Amino acid sequence: MNSLSHPHSPAGVTVIGGDGVGPEVVQAAMALVDASGATIAWEMVEAGAKSFARGIDSGVPDETFESISRNKVVLKGPLETPIGHGGKSANVTLRKTFETFANIRPTRELPGIITPFSGRGIDLVIVRENVEDLYAGIEHMQTPNVAQCLKLISRLGCQRVSSAAFALAESENRSQVTVATKANIMKLTEGMFKSEFEDVATRYPHIQTNHLLIDNCAHQLVVHPEQFDIVLTTNMNGDIISDLASGLVGGLGVAPSANIGYEVAMFEAVHGSAPDIAGKDIANPTAMILSAVMMLRHIGQFEPAEKLEQALFLTLEEGIHTSDIATGEAYGTAAFTAAVMERLGKESSVPSREHRAFEIAPVTTADSDVHPGSRTKVGVDVFVESSDSPEQIAHTLTQVTKNTGFQLKMMSNRGIQVWPSRGVQPSVVDHFRCRFSVNDPAAWSDEMVLGLLAKVSPAYRWMHVEKLESHNGALGFTKAQGEN
Repeated sequence: MNSLSHPHSPAGVTVIGGDGVGPEVVQAAMALVDASGATIAWEMVEAGAKSFARGIDSGVPDETFESISRNKVVLKGPLETPIGHGGKSANVTLRKTFETFANIRPTRELPGIITPFSGRGIDLVIVRENVEDLYAGIEHMQTPNVAQCLKLISRLGCQRVSSAAFALAESENRSQVTVATKANIMKLTEGMFKSEFEDVATRYPHIQTNHLLIDNCAHQLVVHPEQFDIVLTTNMNGDIISDLASGLVGGLGVAPSANIGYEVAMFEAVHGSAPDIAGKDIANPTAMILSAVMMLRHIGQFEPAEKLEQALFLTLEEGIHTSDIATGEAYGTAAFTAAVMERLGKESSVPSREHRAFEIAPVTTADSDVHPGSRTKVGVDVFVESSDSPEQIAHTLTQVTKNTGFQLKMMSNRGIQVWPSRGVQPSVVDHFRCRFSVNDPAAWSDEMVLGLLAKVSPAYRWMHVEKLESHNGALGFTKAQGEN
């Protein structure tokens, strides 16, 4: 990833003003960037609500895609996303299209902003995998009463975002990276994230590492946040704890972020579009200004970045705040921006961190893929819909699947073994996983699986099937709660 531009040639930056308060805070940030001495060639484009209204289903016009592809750097305001109806999120579309796989969320105690955690020296970064996990958005109504969302974790995704976390540590002279997972429960998905992180960590022996369960990490962020330097985690976990971390230092109004890939980087405030206060000159531009500071560092314009950050710090330190922060006099968006402008070239009592170029070591599919030396067929899981009792289903399936080469071994409901019975029957819904073991692994064929489904189908509606395999002797699937 090339994060540098020539200091004397303007860097092309695509600007998406966004919805609601977006244009106000983006214009404030742009004006301050220009006044800081940075050399930027801005290119204004559109995405979000206006695009949806024009009938663009993705919320992102072709000309916006083209601009981003050309400039590689984006300063973006918040975009509205239809909730429960309408088009897909334009935010997610942009992140996935340009494969910005690392979401970076700094959390730093800011001068002049008093919170219950003031004085604790909080200065950490949440690095969140940004394109996989449950946010792949692959969902199905498997029965009228049971919805499924697939949690997809790849070695490629784990290695890329782990490399980004260590690259960030080096660029900001940080000494520790904590990986936070739920690998005790999701042993294959979250477990892969943990193990791939540990593999990448061997290439950075000078950086300390540790692992926390994500729930303990959330607890520790509140109890002892100053212990953290960089926290790396999966997509949904990171979405949650990064907002928690922002709350420690003043809320989303002061929370910047970056979405980084090998080719494209997008910088944006974390907060939403806040349409209820749009056009009222009361939005807090701090998060967008700090996002612009991150952008300047990304393109190698370190001096203007520090100049702007110090002016912002001094403004806050002197008690100049917008209404979401102020305990006394509140400044409007324009007045706050003007106050920062007046302080450009002055320094606060809080130093900026030292920053160097941020370069992520490239990882390709060829680098990350593991090819099993052995692959053994163990059986098949067939998911069926039924309101029958577990005993009735087991009896029927046992009878109809004779002579298929498979034997019913176990049934679970919502992950809990319900047959053979453990003596206490949990509540069941109309969604059963029926685990069949293969009698002779050497005789396995896809035709056998199709034959099994042909026998199951007249008795029960099946909606999903998974082959069960072991790779290099390790099971490639998990057992149900209670299954031996």
